[in-house]
Amino acid sequence: MTISVTWHQVLAWRLKRQFVDPVAGSDAVSVVRRLTGVQAQVASSAELAVAVRRTDPRPGEIDRALWQERTLVKTWTARGTLHLVPADELACYAAVLGSFRNWDKGSWQRGHGVTAAEVAAILDAVPKALRDSTLTREELVERVIEVTGDLHLKEALTSGWGALLKPLSFLGELCYGPPREGRVTFVSPRDWVPGWPAELPSAEEGGMRLVRSFLGAHGPGTPEAFDTWLYRGGARKATLRGWFRDLTPELAEVEVEGRPMVLLADDLDDLAATAPATGVHLLPGFDQYILGAPRDLEPLLPKEAKPKVSRAAGWISPVVIYQGRVAGVWEAKNGEITFDLLEDVPTAALAAETERVANLLG
Repeated sequence: MTISVTWHQVLAWRLKRQFVDPVAGSDAVSVVRRLTGVQAQVASSAELAVAVRRTDPRPGEIDRALWQERTLVKTWTARGTLHLVPADELACYAAVLGSFRNWDKGSWQRGHGVTAAEVAAILDAVPKALRDSTLTREELVERVIEVTGDLHLKEALTSGWGALLKPLSFLGELCYGPPREGRVTFVSPRDWVPGWPAELPSAEEGGMRLVRSFLGAHGPGTPEAFDTWLYRGGARKATLRGWFRDLTPELAEVEVEGRPMVLLADDLDDLAATAPATGVHLLPGFDQYILGAPRDLEPLLPKEAKPKVSRAAGWISPVVIYQGRVAGVWEAKNGEITFDLLEDVPTAALAAETERVANLLG
């Protein structure tokens, strides 16, 4: 049986599932788990993404989860960007992302100024260098050069946005360690993550678990939408179709204003009963509510809002959400939150949400 729903219902359901409306996150790890990770290129945005969804946000809880409790991990995952993910789910990401191996392609190697032999040397040397160690980037590079004897790797490993370290993250060989005097460090998940498995799950098992998680927060969806979120549309199509096909017994078909999609069958009744959203919400930059949806989803991101939200160099602005859609952008500057609104937003509701977020920002 296929049910038909509107985008207004879908967006309201996503707000509910993502602990935005109502605010229902019980702790940082449960919020990150529900969102299928939180992008962490900008640490303050990641912290606010969790805090706005928490019923009782507490200062420093992200750092405690990362460096003391080790229940969260920070590393490169979806779309090759830094994310917070639950420590017990990192192996699934490694199983999936490590199977794509785009670093084996000549175009990738030429783009990063390395040869296939040098890539192989890095993949071999970094796990050895990190064994029982916590190293800054500079220390890691020096250790890799000691292992390989290749001075050229110093320039390659210290330039760019950690591009040559991302394959190690994708393979489950590297993640962030506790900062040292304000500097980033790296560790091996084998040493750092409690209960790290002796062997990674299969790519099929990992892929199906990620699809379930994605649909539970960002559904209904399609293989293409999942691929855009996970790998910028670069995953093998046959692999994607295989994950969704294998999940068929757990999925239900949903028609969203004429577009066929799927949802976890257990969530179908809840979606069908969801009424359109009416609230006003301030979400931070790089929020999963925006990143988990296609950029051409006009019911969420109207055409006039898109250039204000998707900025140069991949910057995603903080957004004002009204009735589930982007109604403007905001920024906090000099102790004040200012707005660039695209439509009328209820004044009292906006003022109340502004006060709440201002308190979270301190």
